[in-house]
Amino acid sequence: MPTQKTPRDLEVILANRPGSLAEFGETLGAAGVSLEGGGVFTHDGTCIAHFLVDDADRGKDALEARGIGPVVVHDVVTLRLDQDVPGQLGAFARRIADARIDIRVQYSDHDHRLVLVVDPEQHAACQRIAAAWDAERETSTR
Repeated sequence: MPTQKTPRDLEVILANRPGSLAEFGETLGAAGVSLEGGGVFTHDGTCIAHFLVDDADRGKDALEARGIGPVVVHDVVTLRLDQDVPGQLGAFARRIADARIDIRVQYSDHDHRLVLVVDPEQHAACQRIAAAWDAERETSTR
């Protein structure tokens, strides 16, 4: 029985030119790596992709073999927000801020979960806060 991989974030610097995202997607697709959420952002001419993937090690190897990158793999924290309740992002981000955790990257996955990348030294604390948030959410929806 195959082992299930823990989804992680691939951070990739893409060439700032037409076709770089196509090459990124084609490379991961050919390697059998599924994109579960994320996006690409350009700031001051630097294109940075962050995508949640099911097999980050395979994805990193495939991208680097094609000369795409640099590539950095990050553990993520995921949680659910109540999409129909305004202010959810602010309320959760306030808990993280009050714990003095810096959110480096935030996006959503295809299952409507919030995906966060934080400093590796703060990951466990952020994970505990997210687990408490999810437990409170479950209790309030019963």
